[in-house]
Amino acid sequence: MKKLGLLIVAAVIVLAMSVPDDKEAMMARGKEIYDTKCFVCHQAEGQGIPGAFPPLANADYLLADKVRAVAQVLNGSNEEMVVNGVTYVAPMTPQVETKEDAVAVINYVLNSFGNDGGWVTMEEVKDIKIIRE
Repeated sequence: MKKLGLLIVAAVIVLAMSVPDDKEAMMARGKEIYDTKCFVCHQAEGQGIPGAFPPLANADYLLADKVRAVAQVLNGSNEEMVVNGVTYVAPMTPQVETKEDAVAVINYVLNSFGNDGGWVTMEEVKDIKIIRE
């Protein structure tokens, strides 16, 4: 009986180790979205295209307001923005359909390209309205 108990405990530990935690799954989903939706404008390393599309790597604008970043990915933006001292005026169309996907891609960006931007949670973005025209 004692061996069965140890076997069950070992099986639970192995199973727990094989299941990615929520952050790993979110990062994988965020990378998938980035690679299909964001890559063209913001480039492979988040460096953007000078004068056209802002960088996401070490971007003061992005890191200053994570909730705003989620709203912009979700709803797009026509606002002029100043990123690292450079003004960008190109509009951004909505990139995702759900808050979950917006949070995933922003968390990916916040933790990629040399960024150490922390995490944004679903609780933090609960008041963002999805606007579709």
